Order: sequence, then structure tokens, then C-alpha cells
Amino acid sequence: MSRTRLAATAIGLAGALAASQAQAQSASSSEQEIALLKQQLKLLEQKLDKLQSQTAANTAATAKAKAEAKAEAKAEARSEAKAVVANANAAIPVKGPAPASGVVVTMPNNRPTICTADQANCVAITSRLHWDVGGYDYRPNTAATVPQKLDSGQNVRRARIGVTGKFFHDWNFALVYDFGGSSDGFGGAAPGSLPGGGVSGVENAYISYTGLKPFGGRMAVEAGIMDLPYTLDEATSSNDILFMERASPGVVATNIAAGDFRSAAGARWFNDQLWIGGYVTGPSSGAIHSASSAAPPGTSEQYGAVARVAGNPISTKDYTVHIGANAQWLIQPPRNLIANTQTVTLSDRPELRLDPTTLISTGAIANVSGAQVYSVEAAATYGPLIVQGEYFWYNVDRTANTSVPLVGAPSLKFQGGYAQAGYVLTGEGRSYNAANAAYSGVKPAHPFSLDGGGWGAWEIAGRFSTIDLNDQLATANGVAGGRQTVYTLALNWYVNGNVRFMLDYLHGTVSRQASPISTANVGSKFDAVAMRTQFAF
Repeated sequence: MSRTRLAATAIGLAGALAASQAQAQSASSSEQEIALLKQQLKLLEQKLDKLQSQTAANTAATAKAKAEAKAEAKAEARSEAKAVVANANAAIPVKGPAPASGVVVTMPNNRPTICTADQANCVAITSRLHWDVGGYDYRPNTAATVPQKLDSGQNVRRARIGVTGKFFHDWNFALVYDFGGSSDGFGGAAPGSLPGGGVSGVENAYISYTGLKPFGGRMAVEAGIMDLPYTLDEATSSNDILFMERASPGVVATNIAAGDFRSAAGARWFNDQLWIGGYVTGPSSGAIHSASSAAPPGTSEQYGAVARVAGNPISTKDYTVHIGANAQWLIQPPRNLIANTQTVTLSDRPELRLDPTTLISTGAIANVSGAQVYSVEAAATYGPLIVQGEYFWYNVDRTANTSVPLVGAPSLKFQGGYAQAGYVLTGEGRSYNAANAAYSGVKPAHPFSLDGGGWGAWEIAGRFSTIDLNDQLATANGVAGGRQTVYTLALNWYVNGNVRFMLDYLHGTVSRQASPISTANVGSKFDAVAMRTQFAF
């Protein structure tokens, strides 16, 4: 029964009660009937309350059941959706979690280097810039002296960039191009001539295998275009040498069949105390070798060899001693097959490259069948002090039969050497590089910083060098290449591990006569001041 029907029944009973009361006002018996009706009304009200309570309970239960049914339906739908997604994922391949990166990027000495995680394969960018500026006070002895003037100015001595690295731990490589030498040679309009003398080119392009480790040491077998570690000064990086240029005696020697840009194949073995190496060498990169070129003149390829034994038998925390010996052979000199000449020239600039003119030179020595250079080297360090020296003996054989005078002339002999010393005012020293049997550069303990208060490392240095390219004077077979002596003072500021400024002062004397049989004085004197700005990584 609904609440409305119960209310109508109650109202009807109430109306009937009212009518009964009206009809029985005069009869006392009606009071009993009224009492009965009141009792019935009370019972009806109680029943009404009970029905109302039961209806409210039924309504709440129905709402709860509906909510539970709705929640159960949602859960079932959600479960079905998950099952659909799972089935779809099972049907479609899913990419797994990304593996850990196999590449490690580092910056040792600010050189960008990328390696595999196991360090078996690496590639690094390397570069150096040596920019020189300065001037000469050049004084020719007579009007017959050649040249009469040296030009001051600037020279991008080296501007190299390339890559170095390794494959599978043991295969090392390098590919470096040098854009330098902007005013380091003579250009021209002849075919093949390049601005700056064509001295720019491939400086390194080689591969080296280092997997062999015989006799308790390390071994490198290598071939390509490379900078051979022949002589102590040449084995020292140009980033680390005490002066802007190496001494002339060593430069003259390495130019014959060694030095930078040289094609070579050979091997070196070394441990912490001993270095032994030997290489077969060919022409320098960029050399024109042709059997038929007349302009520019082409020549056949030259062949040579170099050998070196060196080491540091005494090595302690405070001091070291280095000694060594070198040999070089020009086995097959270059031959011009058009002019039928076979020549070699020994020469060098006055230990500075602002002007490319040479002050000492043998000229083109004719009928050269071969040449040899033997040298000794020694060096020592004691804390911030380093001393170093080398001496060279040159021999040029002139027995080639080219039908060009002088045929069968006696061999020529020349000699030269240098001694130098450097002292780091701020106390840093130089470590020994066993791989090249040479000393590394200065690393400032407190790099220059306006914020940190460091001032880098400061070094002073001095050098004496001499070379004599005169032989058999007063004879027609002789050569008057001149004798050069140069004194050099240097101040070097190592700003940090990558930047260096160098200031050099040179005083030089060249004693030279006009020809082997003429004693006319064509020598000169000079003073020069130059500065280098350098960065390398």
C-alpha cells in the first residue's frame, strides 16, 4: 500500500469518526464506539509508521543494489578493456627498454674524444695553432751579400687540425692537415707553385699497430705520412719545445730523409728506460715526383732510412738523465730525369720563419749518390731545470754518374750542434715521454685565472747553436755554404695546459765567402725579436 492510500484511509476514518460523534451526541453508547474508533485509528497510525519505515528501508536497499550492480558492471567492463589491450599488445611487437649508451664522451686536456664504453675504439679531434709575429735588424757585411734585407711581419707557422684515435684497442691512426706556412716559402706563377711556397699539406696520415709486446716492452709497427721521432729535438712536440724554432743543425739533418710530412714505414720498441726504432723513409707529402714533368720539374722518388737508440738510464722523482744516438741514410737521392741531375741541398733559415730566405746553404750539390748523418744526444732534468744538447756529422757522397760535372768528386763533410737550457720560475718540471724518448711540456700547477688568482707557469731559456756548411774551400770541388752561429734567449708563459705565449730574442752571425775559391766576404749579422701565440689540444 502506498503512502497516499494510507493517508486517504486515515482521512476517511477521521471523517467517519466525526460523523459518528455528531450522530451520537445524545447517546452515551456512542462513547464506547468512539473509543473503539480511536483505538482503531491509533492502530492504523502505528501500521502507517511501520509501512513508512519499511518503504524507506526498501528504497535504500534498492539504491544500494543498483550502485553495487553499476560498480560491478564498470569493473567487468574495465577488465574486458584490459584484456582487449593485452591481446592487442600481444599481437603488435613492443620495443623493449633502451639499452645503456655504448658511447663515452670525454675531454682529456680539452681534446674532444668519443670512445666506446669498453674504450676499445676512440676518435678524437686534435688541433694546434702557432702564429708568429716579429722583426729583424739585418745587417749584410757587404753589397755583395745575398740577401740584402730580411722582411719583418707575421707567419702562421702551423695551423693543424685532424683526427686521431684507435680501433679494437691496438690499431692507432691519425689524419692531420696543416694549413700553416702562410709565409714560410716562395710562391710563384709556374705550374704547380702555391702561395706561401706550397708548404701546407698532409702532416700525418698513418696507421700503427701496438698489439705486440715483446721482451717486456711495447712495440709499434706503423706506416704512412708521419713525424718521425728522429733526434731528441724532433722527437719533442713543437707544442713543447723551448724556443719558437728548433736549432738549425737538427733541421738540416731532418730535411734530408726524416722530419715532418715524411712518408715512412717502420717500427719502434720501448719500455720505461730504453727506446729503439728504425724506419724506411720516402719523399715528403706534396713532393712532385714525375719522370716527365718539366714545369715544375719532377723527380724520381727518394728513399732513405733512419735509426735511433735512446733512453733514460737514470730516472728518479727529482732528476733524470737521457742519452741517445741517431743515424740517417739517404739511399737513393731524387733524380731529375729531364735535366739528368741528382742533387741535394743543405740549408736553413736563421732559426726564425718570418722571412723564408735562407742565410746558409750549400746550393744544389751535384752528382749526389747518397748521404749519411750521425748524431748523439743528451739531456737531463733536475726539478724545474732542463739541459739538452745534440751534435751532428753530415757526409754527402758525390759518385753518381749523371754526365754533369763534377763527376767523381770527393765526399763532403759538414758538422754542427747546439746546447740549450731552460728553467721554470714557478717550479714545475717536465715529465719523460717513454713512447718518443723525449721530454713533455710544462703543465702549470696554477693556470692563469683572474678569479682563482693563478698566474700559470713562467720559464726562461737560452740556447747556443752553430753549423758549418763549408768544406774543401780553396778548391774547385769545395762548397762554401757558410757558417752560422745563433744565440737565443726566450721567455715562455704557459697560461694553462692549452695556451702558451713565447717571446724570443736572437743574435746571429753568418760567416760566408762568395765561392769555394773566392774569399770575398758575403756574410751578415742579424738581431731579431719575435713572439708566438699558441694553442693546442
